[in-house]
Amino acid sequence: MPDQGLIRTDPPLDTGRLAAEMDRAMVRNDALIDPALIRGWLLWGFFWLMLAPTVGVIVSTKFNYPELFGEQAWSTFGRLRPVHVNGVIWGAFSTLFIGLAYYVTPRLAGVPVWNQRWAYPLLWLWNLNLVAAFIGLTVFGTNRGWEAGELSLPNVIVLTACVLAVSLQLLMTIARRVQHDLYVSLWYLIGALVWTDINLLLLIIGPYGTVPGINNAALHGLFIHYVVGLWITPAGYVLIYYFLPTAVRAPIYSHKLSLIGFWSLAFFYPFVGIHHYLYSPIADWAETIAIVSSMMLIIPVWTVLQNFFGTMQGHWGGFSRNLSAKFLIMGSLMYLVGCFQGSVEALRSLQEPTHFTDFVVAHSHLTVFGTFVVWAIAGAIHVWPRIVGRELWSFRLGNWSFWLITLGIATMGLVLSAQGLQQGYMLMARAEWVDTVVTMRPFWLVRTLAGLAMDIGISLLIYNFMQTALAPAAASR
Repeated sequence: MPDQGLIRTDPPLDTGRLAAEMDRAMVRNDALIDPALIRGWLLWGFFWLMLAPTVGVIVSTKFNYPELFGEQAWSTFGRLRPVHVNGVIWGAFSTLFIGLAYYVTPRLAGVPVWNQRWAYPLLWLWNLNLVAAFIGLTVFGTNRGWEAGELSLPNVIVLTACVLAVSLQLLMTIARRVQHDLYVSLWYLIGALVWTDINLLLLIIGPYGTVPGINNAALHGLFIHYVVGLWITPAGYVLIYYFLPTAVRAPIYSHKLSLIGFWSLAFFYPFVGIHHYLYSPIADWAETIAIVSSMMLIIPVWTVLQNFFGTMQGHWGGFSRNLSAKFLIMGSLMYLVGCFQGSVEALRSLQEPTHFTDFVVAHSHLTVFGTFVVWAIAGAIHVWPRIVGRELWSFRLGNWSFWLITLGIATMGLVLSAQGLQQGYMLMARAEWVDTVVTMRPFWLVRTLAGLAMDIGISLLIYNFMQTALAPAAASR
């Protein structure tokens, strides 16, 4: 039986009775999941969560100290930066998400994952393929030329096959569900999987120049935004729509608002990718459609945020001790700021001083890491103690992780936004490009220190997880 206590009914349920029903539903649904499988995916996710941001700190350090690690080819910016980007997208976020999807889907569908035995070879194929891909990027310099799509063709084919297999498993699980209605997390899960299956086929053919010239650049703009908007975004919504109500033990504020958010995301996001190519030879009408669509993304962003903060009504009292909810709400605040940036920088007047500057980098960090990776961390905080049969080893250490990650990503977003605007206006004032680089150096140093704070917070969190799994239950504190 699925976790029906997550959905608001009319009239509202009594809070105490709702909590008791949720507890009973969680116990019943524990039999539907495979803890060993979920542990495997989450452990690999923790590995990528340690590796990818650490590579990001190394890359950012090279802005100030370009000779770091000498002149070895593997240590150059051009080889390490794709590892950082793809490591965050396909390693840290996607691996954690797939593991959490194996937890969420059977609980909401009320049936075990279809052909669950597939998931174990998929676990190893997915992660060993990423290891091979990153070795190719660094050691051999393989790069197909598309940002966030640099992986070699064989690696992309294996990645696509894995996503298709996971999609078949989870979609068949949903098709076999025990109740007719779909909770909103399953809506977004279906969308994320189907859209990404199609988008990865685009990655297979796109970088080889099947579509030549400026149209290939436009195609890349669509691809990279489909990765963010039609994979990472709906996947993140799967997590917060499930784990926020579960963490605060309350129904979602509005099921109707969640569906408005789903359909507006599905309708507007496919058109926004070309907003990276304003003032280009691409037709003005296509650029204008991208600008309008970017502004209309305010609808899904604000509706889902209204849902999240509405769900928190009456539940702020125990918020300080609710580590999972703290990460979810912090990620929601970053989402509000990051998506506001993303929409306004699509305007022609604002893109002129922000394009090709770190203002865009601030936007990507606030959304991809500050929101969606943080939501995946929140899901892991909720799930990991349950699948290892212990309470979180140290709340205090988890709280330190929260504040280090929050301080780091907030500082990084602020510094990158400020330096991006400064550099953009300097370039508009006809300053020499080298002069703008010299001016940016103090900002870059602060950005590196902010990233280091985030890395320390992640390291403490993963140490906390490992202690949770290894220490006796009595040692939890």
